[in-house]
Amino acid sequence: MTIGIIKERKNPPDRRVVLSPIECRKILKKYPQLKVKVESSDDRFFTDQDYINHGIEIVKNVSDCDVLLGVKEVPIDHLIPNKKYFFFSHTIKKQKYNRKLLQAILTKNIELYDHEVITNEKGQRLVAFGRYAGIVGAYNGFRAYGLKNDLYKLPKAEELHDQLMLIHELQKLKLPNIKVVLTGKGRVGNGAKEMLKGMRMKEVTVNQFLTKEFSEPVYVQIDVLDYNKRKDGQQKNQQDFFNNPSEYESNFMRFAKVADVYIAGHFYGAGAPYIFTRQDAKSTEFHIKVIADISCDVDGPVASTIRSSTIANPIYGYHPLTEKEVDYRDEQAIAVMAVDNLPCELPKDASEGFGESFAKNVIPAFFNNDQQGVLERARMTKSGRLTNRFKYLQDYVDGN
Repeated sequence: MTIGIIKERKNPPDRRVVLSPIECRKILKKYPQLKVKVESSDDRFFTDQDYINHGIEIVKNVSDCDVLLGVKEVPIDHLIPNKKYFFFSHTIKKQKYNRKLLQAILTKNIELYDHEVITNEKGQRLVAFGRYAGIVGAYNGFRAYGLKNDLYKLPKAEELHDQLMLIHELQKLKLPNIKVVLTGKGRVGNGAKEMLKGMRMKEVTVNQFLTKEFSEPVYVQIDVLDYNKRKDGQQKNQQDFFNNPSEYESNFMRFAKVADVYIAGHFYGAGAPYIFTRQDAKSTEFHIKVIADISCDVDGPVASTIRSSTIANPIYGYHPLTEKEVDYRDEQAIAVMAVDNLPCELPKDASEGFGESFAKNVIPAFFNNDQQGVLERARMTKSGRLTNRFKYLQDYVDGN
């Protein structure tokens, strides 16, 4: 079997890759029957020479490879018919802008495996960039805080080499005694927490955060039952929230009254209450002035996220009273950082971490007859048709 690592062609170019040079070398050692070819690219963090140095073949054409690995969507005119492809297709939620891509994949008889649906038997994702979104998002949040309040200027994350350099920059800061609230305890939330711990910020309990004043900056990491409550006042477990989200309402305002910075690293499920609404943000008690929305659901649970922002221009202002975008330095504005492709700013670490997970959880499936069903669950298309698990996309494909 020959794996081809494809050149990323989406614009702006993504510098990440599924398998780093070191990871390629490791899997070739473990699976002697495997070949890896890398399509030449000037955009990757890892250069062609980096792969050559590890004994990996660089090619101009990957059409003779059996399986093609990419990160972002492959432009339609670069799809090679009758191949197996792995990439983030951004079609599983019926995203309108990628309908033609999925139609082309079916027409060209491509077997598509979407990274987003590579899961174990319990439905938990096995490969993801979430941790790196959390790492960069937290850093960008403090960068936004410095710019909003004219306190300091941090370099952009993309100008730094790795997570350690990001932490090193944060450790230099002399912050006032601000309070930071972080939602989420999954990959993203815990990635953000790594940065807060790395900069040696003090972690406090929910009760301390809500009731005490501190002489140093502090943070609290909260989960769904901290910022949501049942409408009937009953105390139930987290599973009840996931099973019956419509029975809950947001309880986030108690944090918004005392927090200065909000880092949003939660997963938002359909039917769950919004964390705060545009009406909430209008309240004179709403104290938060900087929001790093890593989750980046536009017009969703974080009301100030009225659009996604870019790596080039990561911060914009949201005026709570007019509900319009303004300069983030405006006194009334909430500074919003809502970049939707944060891991791109940390391409080295993100590629290495993703590649380790891919090598551990996906590559073996090619050689053990897919014992755990990893490939079967992630296969969206086969023989020009949607697989059973993804039949729900048929009306989307049909343009209805």
